[in-house]
Amino acid sequence: MELNPRRVAILVAANTALAPFAIDAYLPAMAAIADTINASIHRTELSISVFLFGFALGQLCFGPMSDRLGRKPVLMSGLVVFLCASLMIMTADTLTSLLVWRFVQALGGGACVVNSAAIVRDCFSGREAARVMSTMAMIMMLAPLVAPAVGSLLLHMADWWLIFVFLAVYAGFLLWLLGTRLPETRDMSLPAASPRQVIRNYTSVLRHREGMGYICAVAASFAGLFAFVTASPFLYLDYFSLSPGVYPFVFGVNVVMIAGSNRVNIYLLRKRTPQQNLRLGLAVQLVAAMGLVAATALNIASLAVVVPLVMLFTGMIGLITPNAISSLLDHFGHISATATALLGGIQFSCGALAGAMVGLFEVEHLWPMVLTMLAAALLGNVGVRLLTPAATDVRSG
Repeated sequence: MELNPRRVAILVAANTALAPFAIDAYLPAMAAIADTINASIHRTELSISVFLFGFALGQLCFGPMSDRLGRKPVLMSGLVVFLCASLMIMTADTLTSLLVWRFVQALGGGACVVNSAAIVRDCFSGREAARVMSTMAMIMMLAPLVAPAVGSLLLHMADWWLIFVFLAVYAGFLLWLLGTRLPETRDMSLPAASPRQVIRNYTSVLRHREGMGYICAVAASFAGLFAFVTASPFLYLDYFSLSPGVYPFVFGVNVVMIAGSNRVNIYLLRKRTPQQNLRLGLAVQLVAAMGLVAATALNIASLAVVVPLVMLFTGMIGLITPNAISSLLDHFGHISATATALLGGIQFSCGALAGAMVGLFEVEHLWPMVLTMLAAALLGNVGVRLLTPAATDVRSG
């Protein structure tokens, strides 16, 4: 099969969209799920953090397997696990059963999505890889834009369990699409790593100063994003008293912003390096986080103030993530799935930690969200500036 950049971007985006669908589609139903399992909305929101932890573990375990066995066997197996766990979540009637099956679902999802960046790196490198990842991310943004609206519609049609039927059907669609349209992209003539070598590969990434700077950028921005995502049901449904029908729109504007910044990133890559765009995105994120903290402290954090600042913060994911990942994989093309797995493991663990910090203490205010977003933005900016070369000194092919 011929694999041109556009086809790779579409196939990989369809696969990567599994995660935002699994996370965002059930957000409008959070209150309904909480009622079913007799838990508070804050405790039910912990299912987001549990999913992210499972997703991180799935990537760490199955990324090296992808480098050893090939992309497709790991990808197909992960989809089967995700599909079965989605159906089991429908039967959840306690917080414990919800958390357990969300964790299993996330393991399968991690096995799927860890292959996405590795498949791109199998086929492309440098600026071309960054462009493909930006195109992929822009297509993928349809998932979190559409997911809350789909969840709200399904909630209105039946109940929250129908959302997980939809996720199972989507996993089944991916099994057919990727099984018939995506060839094995890994060069199987390359030597396979032993378990001991896998540990050495992870260690080599962890010891790589510049590589850890790029991982820090992605992980910190993702933590800030999921501080908002985890808080968003409380923020919009409770704090600002919006209806579940309106929720997808105020949530979706953030996705539109990310898609727009991805398009800007593709344009800017004509004259700027990925590292320069990365630093620009991190700087704007910090300004937005400081604005949220200031608005909260001055007691002017109305819907009209919070929504634009959150849009500015989340929008910068489109400048940060594709450039950081392509810069990281330029150093680790020979173990791209392992490097991606470590990145995903750290990224989603930080997202889970940020979400837990927001939801665990059940504080009925904006402070947990805005302070976590500010801490994440500070960490991302400091990490990149300490660990990576000055952007003007970097030249990428």
